[in-house]
Amino acid sequence: MSELAEMVQGHLLAAIENDDLVLPTLPEVALRIREAAEDMDISVPGLGKVIGRDPALAARLIKVVNSPMLRATQEITDLNGAINRLGINYSSNLAIGLVIEQIFHARSPVVQAKMHEVWCQSLEVAGVSYEVCRRHTSLKPDQAALAGLVHQIGVLPILTYAQDHNELLSDPICLNHVIERIHPLLGGKILSAWEFSQPLVLVPGEYLDLARRTPEVDYADVVQIARLVRQHDYHRLPDLPAYQHLNLGEEMPIPASEVNMALGMFR
Repeated sequence: MSELAEMVQGHLLAAIENDDLVLPTLPEVALRIREAAEDMDISVPGLGKVIGRDPALAARLIKVVNSPMLRATQEITDLNGAINRLGINYSSNLAIGLVIEQIFHARSPVVQAKMHEVWCQSLEVAGVSYEVCRRHTSLKPDQAALAGLVHQIGVLPILTYAQDHNELLSDPICLNHVIERIHPLLGGKILSAWEFSQPLVLVPGEYLDLARRTPEVDYADVVQIARLVRQHDYHRLPDLPAYQHLNLGEEMPIPASEVNMALGMFR
């Protein structure tokens, strides 16, 4: 590791330890959606009214429900129809996940390009996570999709830091090393601060550990598998402890003909 990477890493770890690093906050619209979803008496029109305050988000939900993986016999053209099709829990979790895109923005073109790259990867992992979960586990597919959307959330504060430190921004190798080393720790802290459920809080810190063994499949396992599928790195799947939970042997978790549809589900 370079001297610069060691210095930056030490600075960031100290800032994390002392709670001096500014973490991103969950967008206000996501908080309103979560609050609405926690109301046991919330109706489809009631949740639609909350989500509909963000027209771009409403349009994304309608697009998702009409994706090849989820499409019903008839095209859905309105928000309430989309929520009714997905269900209140899935609609709210997906909306919260998608609205997080709002914080993947930076003033530096270099940082913005990196944030866009990370978000696009997360969208693809979310789509595959949803399908793997739906087909092969008893976990909740909407939670798996949310896990995919936020598994790299810890990259954000590092890139924000890089905007103000040109020496790090001008050294992509060093920047990538720092991201790889620190973002899992930051991701867990962010999701904990956002009051996500513990199974999701664990995902950023554990999805990179391909040797991890758990008594039963969890969302970190699903994200691990989804990342390898996204990379078309199928030959490594059977040896993955996470994959062995699925009892598929050498079988693909998603038919090859449907992988691209899963990758594009939330795009």
